[in-house]
Amino acid sequence: MAEFEYLRPDDVSGAVATVTADPDAAFLAGGTTQLDLMLKDRIIAPTTLVDITRLPLHGITGGSDRIRVGALTTMEELAADERVVLHAPFIREALLLGASTQLRNMATIGGNILQRTRCRYFRDPMVAACNKREPGSGCAAVTGAARMHAILGAGPNCIALHASDVCVPLMALDTVVQIQGADGERSVPLAEFYTLPGDRPDIENVLRHGEIVTAIDIPLLPAGMNSGYLKVRDRVSYEFALTSAAAAVWVVDGRIADVRIALGGVGTIPWRAPEAEQSLRGQRAGTRAFRAAAEAAIHDTFTVPGTQFKVELVKRTLVRILQTVSGVTS
Repeated sequence: MAEFEYLRPDDVSGAVATVTADPDAAFLAGGTTQLDLMLKDRIIAPTTLVDITRLPLHGITGGSDRIRVGALTTMEELAADERVVLHAPFIREALLLGASTQLRNMATIGGNILQRTRCRYFRDPMVAACNKREPGSGCAAVTGAARMHAILGAGPNCIALHASDVCVPLMALDTVVQIQGADGERSVPLAEFYTLPGDRPDIENVLRHGEIVTAIDIPLLPAGMNSGYLKVRDRVSYEFALTSAAAAVWVVDGRIADVRIALGGVGTIPWRAPEAEQSLRGQRAGTRAFRAAAEAAIHDTFTVPGTQFKVELVKRTLVRILQTVSGVTS
């Protein structure tokens, strides 16, 4: 491991200024992914680590309609919050399915939003062809084993998957990310925070160097809107999703008055499904409508032999969670 300087600033402005001034500096919070990338995978080597764990970016505030979650709030703390339990249970479900208890007590919400891909080729420095790590080098996953890779937002330059569970319901809820940088503060909808790989898979989000995520604002669900998160994986114990779906449905007199849908395990970013939502609004709740919504959601896919199965699997995942949250199975 390369040597690095360790700093612990006293305030957010100081932390931002320190990282902004050094192009090879990085922030450090829970470190559950970052330390793997530094110590085990050895594919990142910041010269300076700026520890933000003691900055005032912790805690959950707000009421029953909206909450603000500090970036240093842990996954476990958010999962235990009464407002989340009552008004957005699919967030809790995604958090509990996303990591072991030990990790949930260390990993922060800000870090979860910013986690790097689990792509085996990205994390193996012996693999030369990785556009996310070395722009212009190619994508080994396209021709290699690719069971745990993306089919939506993917292309010949990159099929790396965004593996977060909790970002799926957060995307469905129109969450907003609060950012602070050297030029001040700004708010960015989560739907606009991530960038598709395109020709630059190495650019994963809209953060500028030195900017820090300070909090996220989560609009909660209205009374009467049921939600759920379904994660399909190779084993019941701790594992990343093959496919997943977050859905919130409000059924009135047998018809769908409102719905929110996002997908995981299939996108290069947490994937909102507006076409599926539009397909369902005003329709009578039932498997036929749910299947039509699934067909509407999955289009313009990019598959390789190892990921073709995900096209049908994610459709079935979405149908199943819609049946569950609506209480209609026929």
